[in-house]
Amino acid sequence: MSKILAIDTSTNRTSVAVVDGEHVIFSAFHDDPLAHGEVLPKLVRDALQACNEIDLVAVGMGPGPFTGLRVGIAFAQSFALARNIPWHGVGSLDAIAAGLGSGEVVVTIDARRKEVFWARFKDGIRITEPDVASPLMLPSDVAVHHNGSPDPVHIAALALKEESVTQAIYVRRPDAHPAPKGVTFRAMNAMDLVSVYAMEKASYPEDPWSLEQFKEELAGKDRWYIVAERDGKLIGYAGILHRGDACDVLTLTVDPDARRQGIGREALRRLIDWARNKKTPTIMLEVRQGNEEAMPLYTSFGFVPISKRANYYGPGITAIVMRKELTK
Repeated sequence: MSKILAIDTSTNRTSVAVVDGEHVIFSAFHDDPLAHGEVLPKLVRDALQACNEIDLVAVGMGPGPFTGLRVGIAFAQSFALARNIPWHGVGSLDAIAAGLGSGEVVVTIDARRKEVFWARFKDGIRITEPDVASPLMLPSDVAVHHNGSPDPVHIAALALKEESVTQAIYVRRPDAHPAPKGVTFRAMNAMDLVSVYAMEKASYPEDPWSLEQFKEELAGKDRWYIVAERDGKLIGYAGILHRGDACDVLTLTVDPDARRQGIGREALRRLIDWARNKKTPTIMLEVRQGNEEAMPLYTSFGFVPISKRANYYGPGITAIVMRKELTK
């Protein structure tokens, strides 16, 4: 029998198993839609401690959100290449259907954006091509298995039965955003304060932080400030505070001439990663009501409005409080 290392990152769940025939040597998973790259190597490490003799790598090929899906596929291919063993791709919806028994059913995977990836199956055999749609648009004449996660044990079994899927199954445009070209990010230091303060005054002329406030923030504990540079010029800055039960984004500012280039997105991603490393369950921020540039950025990262604070930015200027659960 072949010992198969099975991997799937096509959903919010990162799953790994080692299977030898009908014997499951190892099986584990971790639920976090943004931690595939961090968690997968650790789960594979644990799997190899249980069984280091691997003959085949099987991996879920989607459909799934682009960024998470490619983590698993790239890891599986690299592992197989390093070990000089074959790899085999399996449709993630097919693996879910394999565990549902006989009958006709629609199987879905959460596609975010209030949509699902789906396909129709009969007796475990896919009879329609994978697609993406609102749950309201799914066929109504058959039962629906909602937002499942592929069991890597079923991925391993299908790898021995079906022809390999060699290309990732993407049924809509990628969710990934490229890092801004030519921009470097680093920790803020005292030498940056004059430039940061000048950008602060230009960006928020009615209510800027003072230079003394920036000095106090930079010297404070349990917080982290970063700056973005291009060609030696400071073009953005951001800061975050860890207060035990949550982290607060304190500021996120990009030079007006450098906006809409992905700099704010990359800075926010780094703040979220810092908060995640602090093991806090929640990250919070405030945004000015009516800020149509910032709101789409925050919602794309999973922040949701939870309350409002009147006069937060001055008389008559309301702040929307947003929260993101880091376990989701």
